[in-house]
Amino acid sequence: MIAKASVRLLVSLGCVILGFAGNAQACAICFSGLVVTPGQKLDAADQAVIAAPVDGQGRFRVMEIVKGDGTVGDVVVQPGLSTPVAEAVMSVDGLTVGDAEAAKLNEKPLLLLHDTVSEKWTSLGAMPTDFAEWLRQLAQTKQSAETPTRIWPQLTLTSSYLTDAEWRERIVVVARQLESPEPLVAEIAYGELSRAPYGVTRLLKPQLEAAKLVTWTNDPTLASRRAAYTLLLGIAGGAGTAVALEQQIDTALKTRDATNLSALLAADLELRGAGRVDWLETTFFADRQRTLPEIQAALLALSVHGGADGSITRRRVIEAYRYFIKARKPMAGFVAMELADWEAWDATADYVAIIRSKAVRDPAEQFAILSYLKRSPLTTAQAASGPSADQRQ
Repeated sequence: MIAKASVRLLVSLGCVILGFAGNAQACAICFSGLVVTPGQKLDAADQAVIAAPVDGQGRFRVMEIVKGDGTVGDVVVQPGLSTPVAEAVMSVDGLTVGDAEAAKLNEKPLLLLHDTVSEKWTSLGAMPTDFAEWLRQLAQTKQSAETPTRIWPQLTLTSSYLTDAEWRERIVVVARQLESPEPLVAEIAYGELSRAPYGVTRLLKPQLEAAKLVTWTNDPTLASRRAAYTLLLGIAGGAGTAVALEQQIDTALKTRDATNLSALLAADLELRGAGRVDWLETTFFADRQRTLPEIQAALLALSVHGGADGSITRRRVIEAYRYFIKARKPMAGFVAMELADWEAWDATADYVAIIRSKAVRDPAEQFAILSYLKRSPLTTAQAASGPSADQRQ
């Protein structure tokens, strides 16, 4: 029982944190917020250069300036840096050398970043000088100061923050290099796509090729990127794409496979419009046979559309959340923080009734609901009036 309760608490906590993630604007389907992307490292660096190894003693000659001060021809000295090869290991801090054997030098230059706090250089990996201008364009899209985002009372998201205007510029820059034949370039481009707000990503529609996206979503070597490319397919596709996505959703429901279900549902909603939300409510919230991962997938799909307020309006998503609250009272806290962030106070009476009925037993969900009620300007009036006739039935 203890193990089961712990798992439930963690699941609920994850859903509650999702509500805070709206402040960071990243698409919840693609970006966990727990991974620092190469693009974020570039944003955080005070200097970035492309430099070629001079010798095996940690000396690199600057070939291109990407960001910050410096001069072409300068020599960067940082012992321990090596050109990435098979023996090297990529960590969140950049390139490190494998324990078994130090990496050997090759002819490729490196993308080196300097951190003003540690006063050290780290390497993101091999980077041809041909991409220097692209990297400069990417770095220049970040002009605003860092704005940490609280995602839980004790946690702060310290990844780089971009304004909506900056994201609109950046998404166009990275889209050109998605699945570039140069591995680090492709990694940088995908990393920024994965954390871009869905509403900004929708602006790429004129640039996207549905056929190419289908190829990428079916490529087993790109399995970790499938969710993001599925979302893009929903933006770029047409009637034929909608049929193909529906078939994939049907297969996923029959096999109880929720692996890519949230992205499939979000793409399906993008293509089919608001009328499809009725089907989602009936299929996932009203059907008692649905599993928790399936329900979470449906909520995530609605979440990205609510954040974008585009083809599916936020008002319609809020209505779907209220349907969920009434259909799944023990899970009602899953959407509380997102509703609060959207200042959707129409659910105040629903949550007052749920607290009174003690339908929610999970501490994390209770916390989320009580936080919503604390912020709602309607709480006092609803508490004083008691449950409505509809809620008493």
